[in-house]
Amino acid sequence: MILTDLAILKAIKEGDILVEPFDRNCLGTNSYDVHLSKYLACYIDDVIDAKKHNQVEHFEIADDGIVLQPGKTYLGSTLEYTETRSFVPFLEGKSSVGRLGIDIHATAGKGDVGFCNHWTLEISVSQPVRVYAAMPIGQLIYFKVEGEVEVDYQSKSSAKYNQRTPKPMESMMWKNQF
Repeated sequence: MILTDLAILKAIKEGDILVEPFDRNCLGTNSYDVHLSKYLACYIDDVIDAKKHNQVEHFEIADDGIVLQPGKTYLGSTLEYTETRSFVPFLEGKSSVGRLGIDIHATAGKGDVGFCNHWTLEISVSQPVRVYAAMPIGQLIYFKVEGEVEVDYQSKSSAKYNQRTPKPMESMMWKNQF
């Protein structure tokens, strides 16, 4: 079941959802709009190795924006910091963003119960597109879960993305055993 605007507001009031900064105007009928932060990163090497810690170069979006180029993966982050205590958050791109040829996540649209952080975006574009810090980029949709959670994401010893940071985080695939 997807939470409605009133259910999202109730969950925020009860401390089950946190969005910072919160703006009532960003609350949709059954979602909450999130924005692109000023932070981006790109992998330094042309070849990314899943078994290695691939280094990234961090940079900031200038006031006049930045043109994203096709064929490159940009790691971005949401301006908003979020916490979800008893719901499963899903991040989807806004249709207006998709119509610009921007994909905001390659595969990682689902958060876990207990996820607390800014969302890292895996951004790609189909043609050159100028983007700006603070532009609407996506929307969070919250699903109810059935049953209790034994260990939430933030409490898992295996959680790789729980260090609070407003900057995008590179892949931690190299921490897996394979």
